[in-house]
Amino acid sequence: MPRLKQVARKDADPFAQKLYDVLFGDRDPVEQPGTATGTPGNWWTVFALVPDAFRHTTEGFQFYRSKNRKIDPKLRELGQIRAGWARGSQFVFSQHCKACRDVGLSEEQIEAIPHWPVADCWSPVERAVLAYTDCLVLQGGRVPDGIFDALKANLSDEEILELTYVTATYDMHATMSRALRLEYDDVDERIVEVPAPDGSSDDVMSMVDDKKKRED
Repeated sequence: MPRLKQVARKDADPFAQKLYDVLFGDRDPVEQPGTATGTPGNWWTVFALVPDAFRHTTEGFQFYRSKNRKIDPKLRELGQIRAGWARGSQFVFSQHCKACRDVGLSEEQIEAIPHWPVADCWSPVERAVLAYTDCLVLQGGRVPDGIFDALKANLSDEEILELTYVTATYDMHATMSRALRLEYDDVDERIVEVPAPDGSSDDVMSMVDDKKKRED
């Protein structure tokens, strides 16, 4: 379950109710979760807690899909899907696999997102976008001149600003989804102690160290 409460249909503001109609029909998405794309849908019901934040972020979706955008949709989606992978959000990654298909990326390219540096299915500008995305997400915006120069060789300043804004926004979405355990990111922490067999209390390295001391 998400870490924050969800907003039922009867408690949602008019803006959220309209989106509920689109996504959930006449169902209460808290009582009967699930969207047509197979997600639980709790991203929407949690964000509805703060109506102006909900409106702000959904308007962001309209921003990146606007006909006013200069960045090629394929390059935009490369930034979004790689941001989801790099941040470790299964929700963002999974949703943008589908979005990548919609804008014409191949199955080979989608499958190569996790190991893009060693895949040969990318054009020079696509490789530059993927490298730039990793700098934004994994390096906190620390971008070497060589990577930025590769972007500048292929994209206008306006396109680079749009790419940066959209990619960083989806890094935020991926981070929030994990932190709040929304949608497919509602998973238990994997990095935990694995209990030793009954009757064993020593850790391996102390056992090795004790054996070495005895031999010395």
